[in-house]
Amino acid sequence: MSHSATSRMQEHIGDPVSESPPVAREQLEEIFQDIQADMRYDHELNGCLNCGICTATCPAAHYYDFSPREIVQLLWTENLEGIYDAMQEKIWSCAQCYTCAARCPFSNSPGGLIMLMRETAIKHGMESAKNVLRPFSRVMLKLISTGNQLSPDMITADGFADWGPNVAKVDAPLEILRMAIPMPTLHTTKTAWEVNLKTSVELYTIWEETGVLDSLETIDENLFDVILDIMDEKRDDYEDWLDDQDDD
Repeated sequence: MSHSATSRMQEHIGDPVSESPPVAREQLEEIFQDIQADMRYDHELNGCLNCGICTATCPAAHYYDFSPREIVQLLWTENLEGIYDAMQEKIWSCAQCYTCAARCPFSNSPGGLIMLMRETAIKHGMESAKNVLRPFSRVMLKLISTGNQLSPDMITADGFADWGPNVAKVDAPLEILRMAIPMPTLHTTKTAWEVNLKTSVELYTIWEETGVLDSLETIDENLFDVILDIMDEKRDDYEDWLDDQDDD
């Protein structure tokens, strides 16, 4: 059988002779350069003995197809295809406990490197980042639109029903819960979400200047539009308040 006939047969049965890279080489290089250009990169990656201590002590490695050593090796050897592949699923298995960093004889921080890879995945709008972060849209909306997203009285079926049926199992006195969040303004939903208007506008400005909102637009455009509307309304209210102060 000729080579071309063999190739056609393999492709027909779903076993192609060679697979094309998922993205262009130029994009793979751009992704790696974005990771490498971060000022934290040289601090987090100092070399690798391939000893495996990081994976041996990693809690996530016991439950997922995940190895901190693999991540370090991919970056250390500049394996662009492997880096891209790891960013589709594996980097999202890390619990960010940094046990790996505490044990590495080279003082590497696989957890820190994974954080850089996650941020780059968000920047490039990877589907893996969208899938992981999409369930947190409601939390992001509350956090950015109010300045807070949690208060102890939410941890009841009546106070925060959309947490699902398991919230009904929570049975702890609010006074105990409030010890974990002692600030008086965080005790109840009402006071927790009454954030000072000036503070809200300042937070928005910080999120704009640091690129947080740009990243949010990449991941969830609908949520970005909603938050932008809220932001514009609050800024208008704040400007009106400033005008009133000048008049007084």
